[in-house]
Amino acid sequence: MNIPDIVTCVALMKQYKMLANIREHSFVVAKIAGLLGERLKQTSKMPPDLQLCISGALLHDIAKTPCLETGCDHAKTGAEICHSLGFPEIAAIVAEHVILADFNPVRYQKGVFSAPEIVYYADKRVLHDNIVSLSERFDYLLEKYSHGERQREKLIQNNLDQCKQLEKWLFSFSNLSSEALAPQAHQYELILPSV
Repeated sequence: MNIPDIVTCVALMKQYKMLANIREHSFVVAKIAGLLGERLKQTSKMPPDLQLCISGALLHDIAKTPCLETGCDHAKTGAEICHSLGFPEIAAIVAEHVILADFNPVRYQKGVFSAPEIVYYADKRVLHDNIVSLSERFDYLLEKYSHGERQREKLIQNNLDQCKQLEKWLFSFSNLSSEALAPQAHQYELILPSV
């Protein structure tokens, strides 16, 4: 596996001109992903790779800035960028951070979670740079992206339902609660180079 370290991730954020607010969002997502990854490492028989979770979280929105200008799909474009950089595992995380390709409750019941699932969930708990509940985050997504279209509303609602199921299983194996996530994630030390 070729996983970029935090210094490399921050350099890539700069190289791809990630806006400051998107960087801040990504740092908070990385703290949640790191915290969950560490907790699962203590309790799961098959924990996800911690560095992969953190680096994937830092780079999950690598294409967000250019896509804000062009209207491209930032998950797809970001995955292409990560592939071109030689980071296929990161590319898989970036590709799935909006919608999971392999939602698998049977695996979750066994305490087996992948890095894409950890980053997907962490991203759904961060609105801008604030840790919020899934309901708050999805209310924002409905308001911003549904445009009153019934089909989009249904897709967002289905995504919320899946995310709530994932949350239930994640917290049953991580010795955390949904309510305790914010204070513990804020205390999680993610050693970043000066940005």
